[in-house]
Amino acid sequence: MTHLCVSISVEAPDEINSALADARRAIEHGADMVEWRVDVLAECENALHHVRTLVRESPAPCIVTIRGAREGGDWRGNEADRVSFLEALCTADGEPAPTYIDFELADAQRSANLRQKLELCVAHPGQVRTVGTRLILSVHDFEGRPASLLRQWTAMAESDACAVAKVAWRARSVRDNIEAFELLATRVKPAVVLCMGELGLMSRVLAPKFGAFLTFAHAGNDSDAQRAAANAAGTAPGQVSVEDMVNLYGFRSIGPATRVFGVIGWPVGHSRSPHLHNEWFRAAGRDAVLLPMPIPPEYEHFKATVAELLAFAPLDFRGACVTLPHKEHLVRFVHEHGGHVDEIAARIGAANTLYLDSSGALHCTNTDAPAAVDALTHGMGIQRAELRDKRVAVLGAGGVARAVAAGLADEGARVVIFNRNEDRARRLCAQLREGLSQHGSGAKNAATGSANEGHIVAGRAGEISCGCFHALVNCTPVGMQGGSDPQGNPLADDVHLDDSITVMDTVYAPRDTPLILESRSRGARTVDGWAMFMKQAERQFRLWHTD
Repeated sequence: MTHLCVSISVEAPDEINSALADARRAIEHGADMVEWRVDVLAECENALHHVRTLVRESPAPCIVTIRGAREGGDWRGNEADRVSFLEALCTADGEPAPTYIDFELADAQRSANLRQKLELCVAHPGQVRTVGTRLILSVHDFEGRPASLLRQWTAMAESDACAVAKVAWRARSVRDNIEAFELLATRVKPAVVLCMGELGLMSRVLAPKFGAFLTFAHAGNDSDAQRAAANAAGTAPGQVSVEDMVNLYGFRSIGPATRVFGVIGWPVGHSRSPHLHNEWFRAAGRDAVLLPMPIPPEYEHFKATVAELLAFAPLDFRGACVTLPHKEHLVRFVHEHGGHVDEIAARIGAANTLYLDSSGALHCTNTDAPAAVDALTHGMGIQRAELRDKRVAVLGAGGVARAVAAGLADEGARVVIFNRNEDRARRLCAQLREGLSQHGSGAKNAATGSANEGHIVAGRAGEISCGCFHALVNCTPVGMQGGSDPQGNPLADDVHLDDSITVMDTVYAPRDTPLILESRSRGARTVDGWAMFMKQAERQFRLWHTD
């Protein structure tokens, strides 16, 4: 069993009651261990009494950690005093003692005398005292992978006093998580291997899949704003709340057979895909989890990361939602790796869904195109067939715009693509028309022959204000939470809007973007991004094999 440990920092005596309340709430929500981070409290007056209070009243087995400044902690005293404090805490007759203490390997190795005193605090084969507390030896690097990681790992494995070996480093890419899992596979004693930061989330959530001794989470929100901020920050970069670990990611259901899916993008923290798909996995009784996987925008990052995820067999990576800016990269990747690019993705030149079929073969497709048509026609109050000859302005020239434009053109709509870079819009139109010509435009439009090629054209600056469009679709990230312009509106003020025009946004976080709010206030019909998001996600879910 992998423990879910809530890590709570306590800096002053007047925080003890609220810290204990945080711990009790975390245990109610699914944690089963508490780490008391007392770096600062341990230097207060009557510190031993206060830390013993935390240990005595802890609602679950606990770790006491006084982290030294060299590895990210706030203890400013000398090492001899720190070890003396731990010895008094762990060995006093009739007093409560923690289940574990956490101490840095590097500091233990600096002095034979210090190491001997530390070993007096904890249970181990050579211990002559009656001591119940066990030792977690730990290594932390807040810059990146420790240069001497394997040597440190071996030293912890060979230490008789070390009950649990722990390594944590700041991930530089999602691939760091794979190394963490590989390291866990070599353990000779209980071990914790975590990657810190947003890029290391996988190592925290999938700890049970790879047999880690524990993983950490923070306590979550509290009614007190200052404490809420401290809880949300956790005690290490990248910690998520206990509630999210249990309820969003299904931590208690994760095991060696759990299949892994991702949402890949840059940024990706705003994505609602984990909420949606993990809920659907649970409802369907599937042993699977979907995690955010941030990958920087360059193709080489995408290629290297996805290739390694697929190649690491113990992960059992089965597919992903792929969002900005990687939709075109996905098509290229699947082509290069001998997989199957579905007709719609090949024609558009962009895909949003990576999946392995039941035989393990690699595929990609684009569920955005049909989803966009469904969402827009529903918002306009028309049937698909009624899109024929409707004029639709599409804003943007990225992967989403490709899908939306192609999907609408397939139904006979007259699509005009607008982009700040008009040359890019013209190139996109040429590529889409070429795709339509090479792959065919679908059975619905077969009767129109090559005429469908004229249904996608580039717009010029100012033409969007002509008042001649039945619908306008934003396919840019303007207005996206977590994006570069979350307060922006891609439509100019002089664009005519009334109830004869439907405005659709493909941005779904937030649901009411500045574009949606402004368009609604000016009388236009509106379709928020959630409608398209739900429809494309449903199609993705049906493609993913988890049995």
